[in-house]
Amino acid sequence: MRVSIVGSGYVGTTIAACFADMGHDVVNVDIDEETVDAINDGRSPIHEPGLDDLLATHGGDALTATTDYEDILETDITFLALPTPSREDGSIDTSTIEAAAETLGDTLRTKDGDHVVVTKSTVIPTTTAETLAPILADASGKELGEDLHTAMNPEFLREGTAVKDFRNPDKVVFGTDDDTALDALYEVFAPLVESSDIPVVETGVEEAEMIKYANNAFLASKVSLINDIGNICKEYGVDAYEVADAIGLDERIGVRFLRSGLGWGGSCFPKDTKAIIHAANDAGYEPAVLEAAVDVNDRQPERLLSLLDDHVDVAGERVAVLGLSFKPGTDDVRNSRAIPVIEGLQKRGATVAAYDPVAAENIRAHFPDIEYSDSPEHALEGASACLVCTDWDEFAALDDEFDAMDKPVVVDGRRVIERRDGLTYEGLTW
Repeated sequence: MRVSIVGSGYVGTTIAACFADMGHDVVNVDIDEETVDAINDGRSPIHEPGLDDLLATHGGDALTATTDYEDILETDITFLALPTPSREDGSIDTSTIEAAAETLGDTLRTKDGDHVVVTKSTVIPTTTAETLAPILADASGKELGEDLHTAMNPEFLREGTAVKDFRNPDKVVFGTDDDTALDALYEVFAPLVESSDIPVVETGVEEAEMIKYANNAFLASKVSLINDIGNICKEYGVDAYEVADAIGLDERIGVRFLRSGLGWGGSCFPKDTKAIIHAANDAGYEPAVLEAAVDVNDRQPERLLSLLDDHVDVAGERVAVLGLSFKPGTDDVRNSRAIPVIEGLQKRGATVAAYDPVAAENIRAHFPDIEYSDSPEHALEGASACLVCTDWDEFAALDDEFDAMDKPVVVDGRRVIERRDGLTYEGLTW
């Protein structure tokens, strides 16, 4: 099938590469020429495991990138995979996807025959039907349901495992009441659906939009709940991870997302929980559980710092911060828990030495003046304390490296460092 995707972020690039790997001819449209050049050269514009290999195989061949919307005219279906960032009040900013819809509509005005447009971005219920579809129809001069067809196909990709998640989804959701759009979605996803027993959810557009928010809101709340339980465990000297292992055996609870620690960050959980809270408030409803989940998450970095205060006065001292990305496997620092931790250290007068295997350059805009180390060993050398903010595998292998610290105090926000003699170790929730 001939597929086009507008947007080359981690969602757009990942689905483009995976669709190409499934045998489709794919066009990826983006305004950034460097991103376009990278894809056509077979290089990934983002750090995402597995994506380099897919682009090396298909980039410039089954998958081509362009800045020209006109190339969309040769395709049958277009996915809009564009950012919908948070405004200060928590609502989502749809200006980028609205502008893309208008440009796409202008482009489709000259196309004969049907075209299907699918919202892939995360948007509040009614956005596709009441905002994007009218823009597309007005700009294209086409009639919805006749030669212009719309749908919603939410993504459930986690940064750091996006390719794996695409290939092994828990479900695929097709939100539309348009038969042409539904048939097109089945054709696009046929190689994936036919190769396994993946549940396909056929639902309405608004329901599909809400499913994405409900999914992320539930998972974010689960993380905050286990962190709240972990904080209680800490007060009683109870191993929160042993507790989590036991309750995870209950099939109603499950083992996933039960690692208590520093909390969630990234581009999805913070944005989506705030957006659905804002939407609920607009509708006159107060989502108390979701508001509590956000509050617990926001307090975890300060809890980590308060544990540090119990052991070291860091004013004028060197403090190592290990991990800057919001999770391992990605260079994304959006809403990274390391950001409020470093801000707290700076308020305390500490000199910060930070290390991350891939994310250091991305966090420089937040902290241009801190020291960026080229290894954990260098960050730890002469430090009076170490804070662990991301659970990269390489941190679990650290041992003798802590002996180079001036004061071997480790406050671990991710339970990745092994306790041992000679190390003052403090876990966040255990």
